[in-house]
Parts: sequence; structure tokens; C-alpha cells
Amino acid sequence: MEDMGKELSKRLVENKWEKKYKEIIEKSLKDDDVQLFLRENKDRLSHQEILKGASKLYEFVDLKQKIAEGKEVFAPGYSPQLTISDHHIEVTYVPTKKLIEERRLREINNRINIVNLPKSIRKATLENYYRDDDGRMIALKKAIEFVANYTETPNIFHKGLYLSGSFGVGKTYLLGAIANKLAEKGIKVTLVHMPSFAVEIKNSIGKNTTMEKVDALKKAPVLMMDDIGADQLSSWFRDDVLGVILQYRMQEELPTFFSSNIALDDLEEFYLTQNTRGELEPLKAKRIMERIRFLVDEVVINGENRRNK
Repeated sequence: MEDMGKELSKRLVENKWEKKYKEIIEKSLKDDDVQLFLRENKDRLSHQEILKGASKLYEFVDLKQKIAEGKEVFAPGYSPQLTISDHHIEVTYVPTKKLIEERRLREINNRINIVNLPKSIRKATLENYYRDDDGRMIALKKAIEFVANYTETPNIFHKGLYLSGSFGVGKTYLLGAIANKLAEKGIKVTLVHMPSFAVEIKNSIGKNTTMEKVDALKKAPVLMMDDIGADQLSSWFRDDVLGVILQYRMQEELPTFFSSNIALDDLEEFYLTQNTRGELEPLKAKRIMERIRFLVDEVVINGENRRNK
């Protein structure tokens, strides 16, 4: 490189270029990355070809310096790279590690459809789930097993989980953590807050979008219904919305999850049987319960309420 530098300096003197242009070229040739590039390609580039490509070398050095100084550049997220094309020096632009990671996270986020739940659920991870209680450890183990089994054999039926327990024990967080882990592996997940969804469905009747919303849930590759049992249930929502969703998912054997403050054995009596008019409809409730039990295994989560900590 030393001999090449001397030769190029000699050529700079011989060429009647303006002083400023000579300074630019000399600055470019002193750059460590440029020197490495020229060493690696000494058999592919002649001195004259290097001089002809001086403007490209400067473009590379100038942009690299602006990026290092945090200045605005025309292609944010891309870093310059010197290449050779038909004996000509060129500058190409490749995504930075930061941009690649941002794209990866964006793709993961796009695989998760969150309905009426806080955006913070996207940050939930299995690694950060509390492990200070036997109930939580069992739930975490079941969650990890599901992710492993489903991603390995997605074409066979895998039961989801019915996470039951009192307030603040991490049921919703664990659903979010499972959803995020599945999304990392390329699987689309819909996570919906059921009491809010019931209100949304009721409001959609006049807009003729009810079936569209129902279809979106019933056909989701993986569906998670958060906080089921937290609201009063109308016969119409139970039979024509929840029942339709569960019937389809049972027939198609699609993974389904629930979280609830009501134990699975109590869900039928305390949520599904009595409608908002106070009428008891045990047969219809039993029909819904058959579908739920087909789709899930219950995991009871015990532990301290950490919601306000």
C-alpha cells in the first residue's frame, strides 16, 4: 500500500487538477477502510482506474464520516460499501445491523394482531415471566412446551391453554409472551380482550361489519381470548359470536387460548349459563363448554398480585 500511495501521489502531481480536488483525493486515500479495499483489490485495479474512481472513494469516506457524526444522510439506515464493477470503483449501500434488527422487530409486530389491549404487551417475553411461584412455573413450562411443539408440528392439533387465577398474577402477560415468541417464529397470532370485543361487536351491527370481525377471530392461526368471564354475557354474543368462533376453531383444530379470573369448572355456571336478562340457559352453556374443553387444558396460576408493583 505504501508503494501504491507513492505512485498515486505522483500521479496527482502530474495531473493538473485543482488543489481542492487533490486534497479530497489524498484525504480519501488515507482512510483505513479505503486502504484495506485497495490492498484487497490491488490485482483488480490499476493506478489509473483508482484515480478515475477517486470521486467514489470520496463519496464513501464522506458519507461514512457523516454517519459517524450523527448527521443526516440521504439513505438513513444504510452504510456505504466499496465494490468493483467492470474495473470501476462503485459505492453500494447495505442495511446496517440496526436497520436489520428494526425490520425484524417490525415483521414480528405485524404478525401479532392486538385488539383492545395495551401496546406494552408486545414487550412481554417468556424469559422475563415471574418464576417465584410453583403455579407460575407450571404455566411457564406449559407455555414453552406449546411453543416448541406447535412450531415443530404446526399441521397437527395442539391444545391451547386456559389460564385461570386471581387478578395480577400475570395471565395476560403470559399470553402476550407466548404470542411474541410464536411471532418470532413466523406464526400469526390474534390477542383480543373479550369484554372490549363484546362492546365492539355490538357497535358493529349498525355498520354491517359484525361478520368481518367474527371471521377475523375464528380464522386466526392462533387465537388468544383474554379476560373471558369479566363481563355480562348476552345470549346473542354467546351463541352467535363466541359459539360461532369456537365451533369453527374446534372443527379446524386451531390453537386457542383463554385467560380468566374464573376457573374452568366454574365458567359454565357463573358466566355462560345466565344471560343479561337473568334467564338460565344451561343447555346452551354446556354446548359452549364442550368446545372450550376440546380446545384447551387449564393451568391455574397462583401467586402474588404484581399489577401495582
